[in-house]
Amino acid sequence: MDIELRKMETDDEIRGKAFVHWKSWHEAYPGLVAQAYLDALTLEKCEKLAYSWPDNLIVAKDGGCVVGFVGYGCPGKDAPDTGEIYALYVLSEYYGTGVAQQLMDAGLGQLRQYPRICLRVLKDNLRAVRFYQKYGFTPVGEASVNSLVGAEEIRMVLNREKGQKAGCYAG
Repeated sequence: MDIELRKMETDDEIRGKAFVHWKSWHEAYPGLVAQAYLDALTLEKCEKLAYSWPDNLIVAKDGGCVVGFVGYGCPGKDAPDTGEIYALYVLSEYYGTGVAQQLMDAGLGQLRQYPRICLRVLKDNLRAVRFYQKYGFTPVGEASVNSLVGAEEIRMVLNREKGQKAGCYAG
């Protein structure tokens, strides 16, 4: 396995990101989100989304094929000192290989100027919650229902101390 991380740029990378998005939802979320949402989530919809949001994405490639991605940015003027990890997905055959850690480290590195990083995760996605906790993210506030997917999600925040390095996985 020879993983390469790079900013998403080419049509092949955009289509690969869409495939990872689509396949990851169908692998990881049955029983966690409304089945009607999963049934309606097609590869074509994921491709349309990938082409409409090509910025602030890093893909992980293995042998030229996209196997994961991270999306990052700033939630806007309401939280100018907070960066956000919008998405982190890896194909299931790459679970436990370090690809997710590489992507998270890369995303956090892109957000190094922010003292606080936030993300949202499905409350019952315990694998993901534990992964984020190893980075120092802690849940804040109450769980809320994401009516789009029919599941509860929680907001998690990482408060970085000045000088703390971007990648902090303790796996």
